[in-house]
Amino acid sequence: MTDVRIVFRKYGGALHWNHPGRLLGEDEHGVWAEVPEGTVAYKGNGPSITYPAAAIMLFPRDAWWTASFNAPPKKSEIYVDVTTIPEWKDGEVTMLDLDLDVIRMRDGRLILDDEDEFAEHQLLLNYPTDLIRQAEDTARWLLKAVGERKEPFGSAHLAWLTKTA
Repeated sequence: MTDVRIVFRKYGGALHWNHPGRLLGEDEHGVWAEVPEGTVAYKGNGPSITYPAAAIMLFPRDAWWTASFNAPPKKSEIYVDVTTIPEWKDGEVTMLDLDLDVIRMRDGRLILDDEDEFAEHQLLLNYPTDLIRQAEDTARWLLKAVGERKEPFGSAHLAWLTKTA
């Protein structure tokens, strides 16, 4: 498997969550990567954290989100970051994290998270109007798609689990 560096940045370019992963392959939904249990990650240049559970990540080719399909014991089954379209270059995938997150818990609850952070960053980071609109539209679409288990938020990730190390 090919290693990849997964890099989330904030609007303006500041480093956000970043960690390694392993490319699994591609399908009609995008590019899939494994983030194994025990992966060391960083929030910006802060101290390291170790992920207690594995995840399969999906990077769509032309959509404003990035999804993580989490293994137990994570309480969230699916965690979708509203982001800019992921960009690939030199073994790295990079996107801007636009604060809003759509989370489906294992008990089926659906959460739209970090609306307060999104509102704050609109002013603090001076988000352009079109970026705000795109992030809000994406979050609304994700709430419906994730809640209704439309692919790739149904079972598409299961086939990729069999390809993990």
